[in-house]
Amino acid sequence: MSAGRILVVDDDAAIRTVVREALRREGHVVETAASLADLGRVIGPFRPDVVITDVVLPDGDGLDFVPELTRRHPGLPVIVLSARNTLATAVRATERGAFDYLPKPFDLDELGRAVTSALAGRAAPEEAAGSEPQELPLIGRSPAMQAVYRTIARVVATDLTVLILGESGTGKELVARAIHDLGPRLARPFVAVNMAAIPRDLIESELFGHERGAFTGAGMRSAGRFEQAHGGTLFLDEIGDMPVDAQTRLLRVLQEGEFTTVGGARPIRADVRVIAATNKDIERQVEEGRFREDLFYRLNVVPIRLPALRERGADIGELARHFLDRAAADGLPRKRLDEAAVARLARHGWPGNVRELENLMRRLAVLIREEVIGAAAIEAQLGPQAAEPGLAPRGDASGLAQAVEQHLVAYFASFGRDLPPDGLYDRLLAEIEAPLLRLSLAAARGNQIRAARLLGMNRNTLRKKLADRAIDPSAARRGGA
Repeated sequence: MSAGRILVVDDDAAIRTVVREALRREGHVVETAASLADLGRVIGPFRPDVVITDVVLPDGDGLDFVPELTRRHPGLPVIVLSARNTLATAVRATERGAFDYLPKPFDLDELGRAVTSALAGRAAPEEAAGSEPQELPLIGRSPAMQAVYRTIARVVATDLTVLILGESGTGKELVARAIHDLGPRLARPFVAVNMAAIPRDLIESELFGHERGAFTGAGMRSAGRFEQAHGGTLFLDEIGDMPVDAQTRLLRVLQEGEFTTVGGARPIRADVRVIAATNKDIERQVEEGRFREDLFYRLNVVPIRLPALRERGADIGELARHFLDRAAADGLPRKRLDEAAVARLARHGWPGNVRELENLMRRLAVLIREEVIGAAAIEAQLGPQAAEPGLAPRGDASGLAQAVEQHLVAYFASFGRDLPPDGLYDRLLAEIEAPLLRLSLAAARGNQIRAARLLGMNRNTLRKKLADRAIDPSAARRGGA
C-alpha cells in the first residue's frame, strides 16, 4: 500500500487524534484541522492526497464545501464522515462529489480501506444533477441500515440492475422507490409488479403487452409493464416466484434491451431500469434448478440485502414513533410511547418485520385511550414475552447472538435518550466470560488443561482469566460435571 498525505477535518479533538494515529500507523503523513477556516489555511501548504471531513463544523457544513474543494483541487478525493446517519445524507454526499461516505461511529479499518481506495486513484462518483434529495421513508441509523444507505447512494446515478433481498415486510419496495426517486429517472414512471400475484399464463402479456386478437379475449391492444415504465423504473417484486419458462423471456429482454408484445412482430426498445426483489433464498433456487442461473446474474448486478427488524433493534423506537406520527397525520389519535414500551418492543422477535411494527402502531393508536402508550399495552397486543433463547445446540451460535442483541437493545432503551455508563464493553465481556469459564471447567471436571483446550486457549491464559474473574477452579472438581 502506498502512503499518502491525509488531511483530517473534525472539530472533535478526540476523533482527530484517533484517526491521525490510526493513519500514521499505516504509514501516512497526517495533518488535522478543526474547522473550514483551518482547512483553508492548511490545505495549500500541506497539499493533501485525500481529505477526510466531518459534516457539522463550527463555521459551516463540510458537505456543502465539498464541490468548492474539488473545484479548487481537481481530482482530490474527499471522504465524508457524519453522525447524521440517514439515507439523505449518504445520497447528498454522493451528489456533492464525495469519494466515500462513512457514518459515525465508523470503523477505523473501514476508513483505512476507503483511504487506500482513494489513493489508488479510483474516480469519484459523478455529481448527480437535480435538486436536494427529499427525506425518504427509510428510517433507521443502525449499522445494518448504514450499509444499505451507502449502497443506495452509489447506485442511484447509474442504470445498473439491482436485486433487493430480504424477508417479507422489511421494506424492499421502499428501497426500490428510493433508488428511482433519487436518480435521473425521477420524472418518469415507477411501475411495480408483484410476480407472485400474476397467473402463470398471463405473465408474458402482463410484462410485455399483447396485440388485438393475440389470444381469446384480447379484444384490443394492451401495453405491458415494460412499455408502461418506458424511461423510468420497472420493479419486479417477488421475482423468486416467477416460473422458469417465463424467466427465459425476461432474460432475453435484459440481454437484448428490446421485446415484442404477445402476438406482435415489431421489436420495442426497453428503455427501463430494472429493480427486482425477493424474500426467497434465490441462490438455493438456482442450485435446485428452480431459477435460471444466467437470469440470476443479470439481475444480481448490485445486490442489496435488507436486514430483518430483529437485526436492527436500535431502530425500533425511532420506527415506532415515525409510524405513530404517520397515523396521526392520517387522522388517527396522536399517541406517544414511554421508554418502557420501547424496551418491550425491542424484546419482540418481529416475524413480520417493519410491516408488523407499523400495523401494531396503527392498532394501538386506535385502541388505546391514553395519550401515552406503556409497556402493558404493548404486552396485551404482543402477548407474554417468550423466554429468551440460550446457547443453541450443536455449535449454532445464532440463538446466543440473538439473545445478547435483544438484551442489549432493551438495556440501551432503558436509558431513554441517554447513554449507559462508560465501560460497557468490559462489563459485558465480564458477564459472558465468567459463566463460560465456570461451565467449561465443570464440563472438563475441573481439569484445567482439558478446559483450556476446550476454550481454545493455553493453560496460563486460562489461569489468569480465572484469577481475574475470581473463579475457584477447585469448585468444579468438587461439584463434578
